[in-house]
Amino acid sequence: MCGICGVIDKGQLSYEIGNQMVQAMLHRGPDHQDVKVYPEQNCMFGHARLSIIDLSAAANQPLEYNQYAIVFNGEVYNFREIRQELVAKGHHFLLDSDTEVILHAFAEWGKDCVKRFIGMFAFAILDKEANKLTLVRDRAGIKPLYYFEKDGTFLFGSELKVFYPCPSFKKSIKKDAVGMYFKYGYVPAPYSIFEDTWKLKPGHVLEYDITKRKKTISKYWDVMDFYKRPRLTVDYEDAKREMEGILLSAFNYRMVADVPVGVFLSGGYDSALLTTLLQKDRTEKLKTFTIGFEDENWNEAPAARELAERLGTDHTEYLCTQEDCKAIIPDLPFYYDEPFADNSAVPTILVSRLARKQVKVALSADGGDETFAGYNRYGGLYGVKKILRMMKGVRSRHLSDMGSRIGNLLTPNYSFLHEKLEAFSKLLAVEPQYRVAFTAESGSFSTLSESVYREICTVDYPQPMFLLDEREYDDPISVATAMDYVNYMPDDILVKVDRATMSVSLEGRDPLLDHRIIEYAAQLPISYKFDLGNKKRIYKDILYQYVPREMMERPKSGFMMPVDSWLRGELRYLLDDNFGDTLNPDYFNVEQVKRIKELYLQDKLDHENKIIWRILAFQLWYGKNM
Repeated sequence: MCGICGVIDKGQLSYEIGNQMVQAMLHRGPDHQDVKVYPEQNCMFGHARLSIIDLSAAANQPLEYNQYAIVFNGEVYNFREIRQELVAKGHHFLLDSDTEVILHAFAEWGKDCVKRFIGMFAFAILDKEANKLTLVRDRAGIKPLYYFEKDGTFLFGSELKVFYPCPSFKKSIKKDAVGMYFKYGYVPAPYSIFEDTWKLKPGHVLEYDITKRKKTISKYWDVMDFYKRPRLTVDYEDAKREMEGILLSAFNYRMVADVPVGVFLSGGYDSALLTTLLQKDRTEKLKTFTIGFEDENWNEAPAARELAERLGTDHTEYLCTQEDCKAIIPDLPFYYDEPFADNSAVPTILVSRLARKQVKVALSADGGDETFAGYNRYGGLYGVKKILRMMKGVRSRHLSDMGSRIGNLLTPNYSFLHEKLEAFSKLLAVEPQYRVAFTAESGSFSTLSESVYREICTVDYPQPMFLLDEREYDDPISVATAMDYVNYMPDDILVKVDRATMSVSLEGRDPLLDHRIIEYAAQLPISYKFDLGNKKRIYKDILYQYVPREMMERPKSGFMMPVDSWLRGELRYLLDDNFGDTLNPDYFNVEQVKRIKELYLQDKLDHENKIIWRILAFQLWYGKNM
């Protein structure tokens, strides 16, 4: 786990700029930093290393082999198996390093080498003979990779802030990205908050011809390919055994390290199965870590503690307080680089700090809901589909306009019913084959309704970025889970965990995002995952072989702060400081935002309270970066 950066530009190849770029991401790699200039290619590589595998100085980066040079962030867990294959082809190795294996694999197979990798990665390889740069991002999007291109300058890096020292980079806000942020609570790939700056999408390769100053982007993996395949005709018990084997392989791979490893443990199914399968065959106690809250409505610490005691882990927990939040919130804009409105970033940073005192690697159980259909909102898709079938042939546009008028007249703004009527009226105007996808997007807990958006924001409301044609899928839940896997998960969940763990130089690993898991799960009959409302069916049944059902069947509170009571209490100063004269009319309806703040303080926004944190996060980011 590290930070990487690079420049292609005749005028920006000074070591001073390179060192400034590397120092900007020192938290990602405090163990060693280096800059290497390749003058004949007008290229510079920078690297900040967090030593996890092969701790020797010889494994520092940039690393070179023949005409190739690499900077690499992440881990390739199966590097020893790939190395054996390469040795059989005549390659010789000097290190016990996955970085060295990537270089040799690229020399042997070119960019297709990535199809052999099991892991998380963002890396750049310079071919000095071909005068070409290749950027690669892992399949799920665990590791970040930004790039900037303008007027012959090409930059890349793990975080946006590494671009700031470069004279060619200007912090010019992209208005479209502001709109996307306010709609979704994050800036989705391939966009970034700044002009001329992009994120390489998960499962993609970017090749840059240095001589011609021309880039090409291609896709090497797509989760949709597996959702579109025919369902496997496999018995449920056989599928359960196969799934457990894949899970166990993925989990054990994430224990590969030359430093201590721990696990983030909550009261939920995902981290419970991760911890259970890892601990059951080990005599050494796993180190597990939990953050809780004093408010029992948000506190999963007792459930995690009970599970840890049953499994026999070495468990540590900490209760998050308002004082902790006061200390962390001002730092969020620095670590997250872009406006980012998932307030669970705060407890994620706290649990990372807790773990970093004892370990250098922590396993997180992200991806279970998207892979095994775990969100409550998925179940409602069947009802929507049934209603739409009953209305087939009805003039949808007319009903859409009528539904919108009824919603505006009969339901109060910011109410749950108002939002649902608005969403349904808009749904009727969508082409029939995209209605399931539209429902999934508008029903996501991150998406802000259009009417509320237009009250606060002066930027045009973004149209849906990514809608799947339901005719290519055999059930609506597959449409929704696939969309979440390629949108909400990498752009919200994985961003949150990467920046939070790296803020304390902790390597975060995501075992459930091993591509072999989703490739198998996507092809299972939907009833094996979501059966009459039984979410994560196969995942739960694997866990119940080791943990009593009654221990797990409890309401899940989620890894969120009790933010509303805090912002109306001791943290109210954050609203007073950021909901006044600092509001920029280029983005906000200023007077309306002030009114919404007052409604919030009076607890009159119903479930649209997320709008407050969204505005606050943007204001904090803007004040820090602009």
